[in-house]
Amino acid sequence: MTLPLTLTKHHGAGNDFVVLVDPLDDVASTPAVARALCDRHRGVGADGFIRVLAGTGGADLTMDLRNADGSSAEMSGNGIRCLAQAAVLAGLVSPPTFTVATPAGVRTIVYEPGDRPWLARASVDMGRPRVGRDEPGPVAGSRAIAVDMGNPHLVVLGLEPASVDLPALAAAASTAWPAGVNVEVAAVEGGDRLRMRVFERGVGETLACGTGTCAVAAVARARGLVGPAVVVANPGGDLAVELGDDGARLAGPTVLVATVVVDLAAVAGCEPSDDEP
Repeated sequence: MTLPLTLTKHHGAGNDFVVLVDPLDDVASTPAVARALCDRHRGVGADGFIRVLAGTGGADLTMDLRNADGSSAEMSGNGIRCLAQAAVLAGLVSPPTFTVATPAGVRTIVYEPGDRPWLARASVDMGRPRVGRDEPGPVAGSRAIAVDMGNPHLVVLGLEPASVDLPALAAAASTAWPAGVNVEVAAVEGGDRLRMRVFERGVGETLACGTGTCAVAAVARARGLVGPAVVVANPGGDLAVELGDDGARLAGPTVLVATVVVDLAAVAGCEPSDDEP
């Protein structure tokens, strides 16, 4: 489809997404379309491209998510909050509570409009983190723990996040993950507060990662370093995690940045007829 499309751009703690409300599934989400829209020089610019589709499996909505490199993603804690804001503003759902189907399962959103039209806060159940064994990390002196959040994570402890060559560390870690892995380097600040940096598969280093935030919190909780309510300082801002018997719940702000009109045929590098998987 080459007709102009109206999209919105949002971010959660600096983790940004271009969102298309497409309840009739009119626009094919191909790798080429996602790469073109997410290109920060020739496109709109984003860490990912999300389509908001009609609900499936009993959910109110469905999330279709691609990373900036065009690859499909199972789940994004910040992305699903951005989807929630786009869907509420488009009138597809009404707050405070609704559900979204994702490849990682159906997720429940609690949405609170802010005191300004472009600002909201939302929380989402992220499922139960599955924390793996403590293993030697990819850098001497570090420890690494695999966490399944519906997508794969490797949490690295024992290093100062600010001093790490994160792309190099992620490259070293990915040798054991042929399909790619999200890598977080985390440290305890004190009390129930952590800080982290993240290198997301299919994107690179981002200002925040919702699933990564939950993975870091779950690892710290499993090691007895924090309690059940944790604040994780991402480079782009703080995100809150509550860890309970039912799993993790992520909360944070969502900001509407812009409404844009894009003709896919005019976006550099986009081939709307691309039928890549």
